[in-house]
Amino acid sequence: MSAPQPHPLWPTYDQPGDLKTIESLALEDRGLPGSTYDVLARAAALWPDRPALTVLPSAEQWTHGETVGFAQLRDDVHRIANLFHQHGVRRTTAVGLLTPNTGLLPATLLAAQLAGIAAPVNPSLAAEHAERLLGLGGARILVAAGPELDPGAWRTARTVAASLRCSALFALRPVGAPGAAPALEPVEGVEVAYLHVAAAAQPPELRPGVVPPKAGDLAAYFHTGGTTGAPKLAAHTHANEVTDAWMIAANSLLDSDSVLFAGLPLFHVNALVVTLLAPLLRGQHGVWAGPLGYRDPALFKVIWKIVEHFRISTMSAVPTVYAGLARVPLDADITSLRFGIVGASPLPPAVRAAFEDHTGVPLCQGYGLTEATCGSARSFLRGHQRPEAAGQRMPYQRVKTVRIDSDGRWHDLPQGEPGILAISGPNVFPGYVVGHDSDGPRLDTLGTVRDGWLNTGDLARVDADGFIHLRGRAKDLIIRGGHNIDPAVIEDALLAHPAVTGASAVGRPDPHSGEVPVAYVTLAPGETATGADELIEFAARHVPERAAAPKDVIILAALPLTDIGKPSKVPLHLDAARRAFSGALASIGVAYSDQQIRCDLNDGRPMVSLPPVSDPGLRRRITAQLAPYGVDWAFTDTGSH
Repeated sequence: MSAPQPHPLWPTYDQPGDLKTIESLALEDRGLPGSTYDVLARAAALWPDRPALTVLPSAEQWTHGETVGFAQLRDDVHRIANLFHQHGVRRTTAVGLLTPNTGLLPATLLAAQLAGIAAPVNPSLAAEHAERLLGLGGARILVAAGPELDPGAWRTARTVAASLRCSALFALRPVGAPGAAPALEPVEGVEVAYLHVAAAAQPPELRPGVVPPKAGDLAAYFHTGGTTGAPKLAAHTHANEVTDAWMIAANSLLDSDSVLFAGLPLFHVNALVVTLLAPLLRGQHGVWAGPLGYRDPALFKVIWKIVEHFRISTMSAVPTVYAGLARVPLDADITSLRFGIVGASPLPPAVRAAFEDHTGVPLCQGYGLTEATCGSARSFLRGHQRPEAAGQRMPYQRVKTVRIDSDGRWHDLPQGEPGILAISGPNVFPGYVVGHDSDGPRLDTLGTVRDGWLNTGDLARVDADGFIHLRGRAKDLIIRGGHNIDPAVIEDALLAHPAVTGASAVGRPDPHSGEVPVAYVTLAPGETATGADELIEFAARHVPERAAAPKDVIILAALPLTDIGKPSKVPLHLDAARRAFSGALASIGVAYSDQQIRCDLNDGRPMVSLPPVSDPGLRRRITAQLAPYGVDWAFTDTGSH
């Protein structure tokens, strides 16, 4: 008797060689749902009473989470979508979401995609920047954190709702909020109400006027970190999100009984695709951290207890989270944890080694970007790990490297030759939102897509097995704890100071956040009274979000230039790495001069060389102190660590 064949939706996919077999069947023959609403409806029909989501109120109250099943989640989505439709939301209308994670947010985002287009925005953005993004997307109504959940976000939401003349502003409460909700102050011309109250008056079935979306309809706008100017709005279709979520969910190491932990905010594509849509496809239970997510220091004190209690199978986080977890004592049974998913920034070998040695749990690295929906490459376990690579391309995506001339012409490079990484496939976005009128959004790829191929802006090489080996970021994004920061917003803020004549911001290696922003400036002649502290405070007041406030400002006589006179950030990246290491060593009583700590580039990454150290105990102390920084370094007489 022949062995049973895998279900078309769930092929065997746990090693690199499976890719060819998977792609022998056309994607359209796999029977994927057409839209994110179809994903939800399918889950509710197959597993109506199975737990879909448990949302925790906070790390301190992790035992008091609220759980909903798949059928209840569908009914909540129906009620909220009916409410949105009643307020004029149609297929090309955006629903703005300005809130940290909370109980009703997953249902609200799915309802926004059912009735119209979801437009989640980072709630920590300054009001004018949130308003620009939501206005660009044509948001008609706004859902925001209420005054109990995030007072700052609620103040911003009130300002934005009034300025954009939204028809309604709905507030979200924290999970398990005690007592009656506080009264909401009115906003002139805007209906203001609590979402759970307004949605409760709607039926649990879709009203006749609410037409479910098709695969090619727009599902969401996600703002990028941007490389020049302000962040851009990248549009996603339902097909983009469903196919990319399926590529991630088609993982033979997990099944329908697996439980996922989610700690990233839902204004990040990783949270939507990896920890919401992918589990919905498989009927998996998702456990969501409180509003602060991984940014809550208290979470690290109870994380292993949460893993034991819910029998967590995997979690998705950025490298700095795993660096922190490597130092958290194991005070619970975590044998349910099969592996950890890593994304947003490259995984330093020292972080991988520290986490895996401490927990015995392997890490599975991924690579992707918002313009390619979320994930484009994944790594493997079970003896198929290639830690030097970001991962193998996912099914039905194609990758190559190109050279782009100064006149914009693309030239394909031979396999294995480094160049700019380009991606094509069903996950490539339709474009950025560049305007909005009565017919809906106007989209433009702004030159990033050519003949279906997306210019990622990253330097890489691709081997014969489709594994992507990153060689550095062509973009100058500063990635702080997985959050993209455009250095231009820091530079623009500093250049607004009357004494500053030039500014350049870079990421400084940081053991907790991966990178933190620092800035280098030049001052007008005679401006000797202006100091670094004043500039740090000035920048903090003028950047669009707290995360972008520079940790340090260094005053130079001149900013570095290339040989042809263009600004160069390479020397600044190296100087920032040297300063980070010098400070880390000084904190353990090891002092080196600037000349003794040498910096260079190693395959596009900062490489720091230290003087020879003969004392084994001192070498161990230095190694332990520098390992979490994620920067290549070596003793000049011993080789890399």
